[in-house]
Amino acid sequence: MKTDATHNSIKNTAPKEALIIIRDVQKSFGENKVLRGFNLELYPKENVVILGKSGSGKSVLIKCLVRLMDIDAGEVLVLGRSIPDLDQKALDYIRTEVGFLFQGSALYDSMTVRENLRFPLRRHPERKLGENEEELIWEALDSVGLGNAIDLMPAELSGGMKRRVALARTLILKPSIILYDEPTTGLDPITANEIIQLMLKIQREFDTASLIITHDMDCARVISSRMIILQDGINYAEGTYQELAQSKDPKVKAFFKEVQSRNHG
Repeated sequence: MKTDATHNSIKNTAPKEALIIIRDVQKSFGENKVLRGFNLELYPKENVVILGKSGSGKSVLIKCLVRLMDIDAGEVLVLGRSIPDLDQKALDYIRTEVGFLFQGSALYDSMTVRENLRFPLRRHPERKLGENEEELIWEALDSVGLGNAIDLMPAELSGGMKRRVALARTLILKPSIILYDEPTTGLDPITANEIIQLMLKIQREFDTASLIITHDMDCARVISSRMIILQDGINYAEGTYQELAQSKDPKVKAFFKEVQSRNHG
């Protein structure tokens, strides 16, 4: 397990196979220093969970990954490309390789499920996936078990169904990486577990790597290959669920106790 004593021990030359490399990233809003030198590497077929208290900078971090926000300092590499240095055309293409499942599903209320899934295909014709739109839409919906919902409106879907449709829309461009922002928030325990199992199924079938932001310790335990605690603006502690759960570090112990109490309280 890695804690704050070793968080800056970054390899000078990262392995070529790393899909995402974040080095010493810093981001402030006025006097509020949210990220103070965060480091992370994500490898193929890996599920990395980022845990942190509200306001710790988790959502800021993933927005910086796809340049929805600009970093102040540091380095962000996605699929070997330096995100801060890309022109708009190259950035748009990289974003098609990185699927983003938003916390609230973010479906277009005025569009049917079919139209929601067609939208990214029309927006990114450069992907040239070699299949017609209808085949891609059906394939994506079948992968999340919702083929029968293709002509429904978002208002007709349950919270779990909306999350599945949002995941299908994320998958339709066949990304290499998926960013999940609180994928189980607002769902009952049974539906949340179904989404977790679906995320694992997606990884197996599509060979994706995932970066997952969650407060759900059960989700983190089941899905993570590796977990990172974002605290004080850095990757304070890193390891498997078991390693972190058994940590003697007082800050890690306090963090686990607080999160588990909030989840089951």
